[in-house]
Amino acid sequence: MKELYLKYKNFIQNLTDLPPLFFRLILSYGFFEPALKKLNNIDSIAQWFASMNYPFPTLNAYLAGITEFSGSILLLLGLGTRLISLPLMFVMLMAIFTVHLGNGFAAGNNGFEIPLYYLLMLFSLTVSGAGKFSLDHVLSKNIGAK
Repeated sequence: MKELYLKYKNFIQNLTDLPPLFFRLILSYGFFEPALKKLNNIDSIAQWFASMNYPFPTLNAYLAGITEFSGSILLLLGLGTRLISLPLMFVMLMAIFTVHLGNGFAAGNNGFEIPLYYLLMLFSLTVSGAGKFSLDHVLSKNIGAK
């Protein structure tokens, strides 16, 4: 039984770089379309932000759109993953507290379920990094850092 467990453990350890890859791909896909919607309709987004009493609504509309767009590209590539995850986490916190929290948890009711999952995946990437299947890994090998 012990030998079987050790084989299983070794097999699972070979998969440790898959979760960060999957998180990055899911998040990249999830941020891309909302980013394009924001950037292609910035005036409406700014008006919506103003209706929620965001300070500097036009500036914040651009910042949210640019952060989501650049984040989707950087996450896809696994480049600067730990850095871009921080502003994306802030965007998710803002979304949770200003849009979704009042609707409860369930995603079907426009609740905070999906932004919370995104926030947790981003936190995981901040802590663990992009994984082996990323430009971050390639660059860290070339400069001798981890």
